[in-house]
Amino acid sequence: MAHLKRILSAIILVTSLALPAVRAADRPKPKVRAITGFITIDAKSYPSQIEEAVKFLSGVRDAIKTAGYDVAGIRISTQPFPAYTRGLSRADALKLLRGIDDLAGKLRFAPNIGPAMLQDSDNTEPVDLLAEVLATPGNRLSGNIVTAGEDGIHWNAVRQAARIIRTVGERSPHGQGNFNFGAIAMLKPYGPFYPGAWHPGGEPPSFAIGLESANVVMDVFAREHDPRTAGKILTEALALHARAVEAAAMKAAAGSGWTYAGIDPTPAPGGQVSIGAAIESFTGAPFGSPGTETASGIVTRAVQAVPVNQTGYSGLMIPVLEDAVLTRRWTEGTYSLDSILAYSAVCAGGVDTVPLAGDTSEDAIARIVGDVATLAFRWHKPLAVRLLPAPGRKTGQMTEFSGALANAIIQPPVGSPRR
Repeated sequence: MAHLKRILSAIILVTSLALPAVRAADRPKPKVRAITGFITIDAKSYPSQIEEAVKFLSGVRDAIKTAGYDVAGIRISTQPFPAYTRGLSRADALKLLRGIDDLAGKLRFAPNIGPAMLQDSDNTEPVDLLAEVLATPGNRLSGNIVTAGEDGIHWNAVRQAARIIRTVGERSPHGQGNFNFGAIAMLKPYGPFYPGAWHPGGEPPSFAIGLESANVVMDVFAREHDPRTAGKILTEALALHARAVEAAAMKAAAGSGWTYAGIDPTPAPGGQVSIGAAIESFTGAPFGSPGTETASGIVTRAVQAVPVNQTGYSGLMIPVLEDAVLTRRWTEGTYSLDSILAYSAVCAGGVDTVPLAGDTSEDAIARIVGDVATLAFRWHKPLAVRLLPAPGRKTGQMTEFSGALANAIIQPPVGSPRR
């Protein structure tokens, strides 16, 4: 009898040890959203410089794929474009930027040309150049403006950002050119996610990695609903993959002359891979209900505790029109612009892909951009603004975006009297 008990105990022990391994193997893997290279180019030799960067980044991509992770694509961010268009005529500057755009199509990378304004005292002429580029049909280039830094809030840049958003909203097809523009506050260089990525230039080439891991959050939150323990479990789940991706990337870069800038473990969502659904799984209620703030804080703290070399936002993204559940809840009115600002106090996304009526004034846009810059500077955290005024569409109507953007009902501006 004792012998039989020992055999049964051994079977139970082996089974209990084997089951977690099986479950871990079945857990979802994140996708690598971006492998972003940061290079300093000049007006004469940029084609060869970009080709060399694409070759290196493609090698990193192959190494990460070999490690078992899908990669959405590679990206290249230059130093702020005013540095290499300065002194050129407007026509020649546009020709150079469109040359970068053409190369992006040929070599299959996503291009970012950095800030039109880095300091609040910068010349505003590049703002007009960026607006023209972003409004061009078929444009691939992304760009941004820095609206807050260690020196404070850049109120002139806030106004210029609003001017870009208003102009591009009027001139680009369906206003969709604003998808490629970000007003960034307190975001340090070398973040991999667009359109906020930027670097100061003048340094050796570097690269960073961004993950699309909302599915990992969903997997954890579907099982863990205790706010005291969910964060630690989420950190462990994200760390498993972040470490593996980081190790593959660093091995591929060894001896190349490229510097590894870090990984942004922010669980970026995309379509049905929904951070909104993950948070609803945790709270048991529609996104925007009480408890959403708590879940947002848990995700952000879990991300920031992932033991890798971090860069970028390292928090939580709430892109209204890039996440199926967030889009649906926006149309239903379960959350608003004020809600997003509240969640931004404990996360690191900001106001992202929020649809506005086409006739939203430049002043109203500037107030939104200024609010986000104020919040970012007050809490010393990276936040960004990506607003999408829909030309010809009014409050209560559906937007008409396409591609990576979903469509939602345009909600009344916050502060509008109830009827």
